[in-house]
Amino acid sequence: MTFSSTFGDRDEIALKTTRMLLEIDAVRFDADRPFMFTSGIASPVYIDCRRIISYPRIRAALMDFAVATVLRDAGFQRFDAVAGGETAGIPFAAWIAAEMGLPMQYVRKRAKGFGRAAQVEGRLKDGERVLLVEDLTTDGGSKIRFCEALRRAGAEVGHALVLFQYDIFPQTRTRLAEHGLTLHSLATWRDVFTLCSEENRFDPAVLAEVDAFLSDPLRWSGNHGGASEIMI
Repeated sequence: MTFSSTFGDRDEIALKTTRMLLEIDAVRFDADRPFMFTSGIASPVYIDCRRIISYPRIRAALMDFAVATVLRDAGFQRFDAVAGGETAGIPFAAWIAAEMGLPMQYVRKRAKGFGRAAQVEGRLKDGERVLLVEDLTTDGGSKIRFCEALRRAGAEVGHALVLFQYDIFPQTRTRLAEHGLTLHSLATWRDVFTLCSEENRFDPAVLAEVDAFLSDPLRWSGNHGGASEIMI
């Protein structure tokens, strides 16, 4: 376990994460045919973190970055277990739990069966301090729902980790904080945009549309057939 050479600088981790995501073609830009999220937001950008599982060396590096980020920003003895959100968060939670030497659970999107733990699979003790893991976050809605399910099952949940966050809705962190959640991540769309602009990786017209979206996502969405407000 290297923990990113004893934690590593935030900017360095963000840059390396961004390069890895670009290397495996996890980053998509398409302003002509916007991607539509479950929240109804139309977007010219899309990130497919599920691709990470098929690239062992990149996967290992990113899991090391994730553990380093959590230990650096939350503390060494903060957690008793790691829980992955169905479905994309499950493999990442498993690898992170293994690297941290902690038990693992996963949280279903919907309850299966009855009782307060109907959404949680795996053994969970009352009062266990659980780190919630997902692949990414846009508006934070699923983090809140998974967190509430874990709390109903008896867990203490104060931190969520994602590999990538959109970081374009100012209200996201506020709403997560209102639900007692601190969000940790490795990289954001601004990290991707900055690198792509500096290295001329995409056509300037495409990057201009991406910049417009990142600067005012709800207006861009509304102008391209998507929702102009978000609900969590």
